[in-house]
Amino acid sequence: MSKRVGAPGSGISRRDFVKASGLGGTVALAGCTAPGNPQDSVSTSTEASASQAGGDLPTTSPPEIVNVDEQGGEVTLSSVPARHEAHPGESMGGPVELPQVWAFKADDGDPSVPGPILRTTEGEDMEVTFDNTDGKRPHTVHFHAVRKKWEDDGVPTTTGIRIDPGEKHTYTIPANVPGTHLYHCHYQTHRHIDMGMYGIFRVDPKGYEPADKEYFLTLKEWDSRLNRQMAGMDANYDVRNRRPDTFTINGKSAPRTLHPEDGSPIIVEQGDTVRIHFCNNGYMDHPMHIHNHRFQVVAKDGGTIPDVARHDQDITSIPPAGRHTIEFEADADPGIYLAHCHKVSHAMNGSAYPGGMVTGVVYKEAMDTDIFKQLMEYAGYEG
Repeated sequence: MSKRVGAPGSGISRRDFVKASGLGGTVALAGCTAPGNPQDSVSTSTEASASQAGGDLPTTSPPEIVNVDEQGGEVTLSSVPARHEAHPGESMGGPVELPQVWAFKADDGDPSVPGPILRTTEGEDMEVTFDNTDGKRPHTVHFHAVRKKWEDDGVPTTTGIRIDPGEKHTYTIPANVPGTHLYHCHYQTHRHIDMGMYGIFRVDPKGYEPADKEYFLTLKEWDSRLNRQMAGMDANYDVRNRRPDTFTINGKSAPRTLHPEDGSPIIVEQGDTVRIHFCNNGYMDHPMHIHNHRFQVVAKDGGTIPDVARHDQDITSIPPAGRHTIEFEADADPGIYLAHCHKVSHAMNGSAYPGGMVTGVVYKEAMDTDIFKQLMEYAGYEG
């Protein structure tokens, strides 16, 4: 179990969460009702059919941060077929499940969607081995932004390098462009990203000064017909007629996004400086809005924005493959404030609102309130 709670990054300890909220095993079990019809689930298949399609597949875990520097600059990635529970409860239009994804995992860690966050430091090289020894289909790994040798670009069409089942291949990825970047499979890209093969690649600049709270949030929309088709269910996916019906932050749909351990609440304390790295691994723009806080976009796509070009704002639209790093002060009235895509249909689970691409800025000072306890019940937090 993670020692810290909240979105991947520098959340508070689980002990501090329990102390602040008083939720040490006092929340009811998942399955309660909440705004939205529990029958309005995303999938049209029955729960039994989804379970049968998943078979004995493992269930994904939340993405972990892998400090590659601490591993001598080496990391091994692999891909694992898995079930992905975007929101396992019945509240707010759930359950929302993708019966099959292709999840990255690092070394001996758990498979996750998004994949593990690979973090290194400017000036270091990473040796990234993709191990497809037990794989079922070809893959590659492509890293955005950094300058690398031709054969390490991860595109089979232009490099001639493809990692077939039973093979492994090592890429040398120099950390020569500081910032927040992406990585993903670049074999049959349109399908493999939509099956979950994507993640964040973070290069800290030399002398990096972290904020009081720093978090990573990956945005993704899904057409679940593809996931159901790949699971052998009765679904017909057409990439030229893609119809997204599932919207996630770090792989979860609201209210599961607010779950302190499985989801990605943005946990702050009054007076904190807060830095959020938004990454869009989907194929649509997502205008992300934070309630009751003004922020500045300080970096885009691995490039620092000069002070003279920054301004206070409360929404930033992140394009496909885009990365926006924002900073703000946690100086609002301590409470719980939404952070969500402002395409309102993306903030839904099926026909149930709210849901989808929604999380929240949660002040530690507001965790002992009745409304926070209710939100934890919606999110399925059992304490």
